[in-house]
Amino acid sequence: MSTQTPHKPARLNLRIAAGDDELIRSAAEATGRSVTEYVTRAAIERALHDVADRRHFALDDEQWDRFIAALDVPPRFNQRLANLLTQPPLDEDVGG
Repeated sequence: MSTQTPHKPARLNLRIAAGDDELIRSAAEATGRSVTEYVTRAAIERALHDVADRRHFALDDEQWDRFIAALDVPPRFNQRLANLLTQPPLDEDVGG
C-alpha cells in the first residue's frame, strides 16, 4: 500500500479546537514540515498502526494451540443463516 503519490487529488477538511490547531502548527514548525505534511504523516502513521492492529495479533504457545483448535472445530449448522442464503439479495431488481 503506497502512502505517497505524486498526484494528490483527495482533500481532507477538518475542524479542530484553537488550542489543538496551535499545538499542531507549533509541532509542524518544530519539525520543519508544513502543517499539511505534518498532519498527513501523523495520520498515515496512526492509520497504518490501527489497521495493523486489526490484522496482527501475538499469542503465546498455549493461546496459539487453543486458537488453532477453535479453528479446527467444524461449524455448526445454522438454520437461520441457511434460510437467509436462500433469499434473493435486497438490491436485486424485483419485477423489472
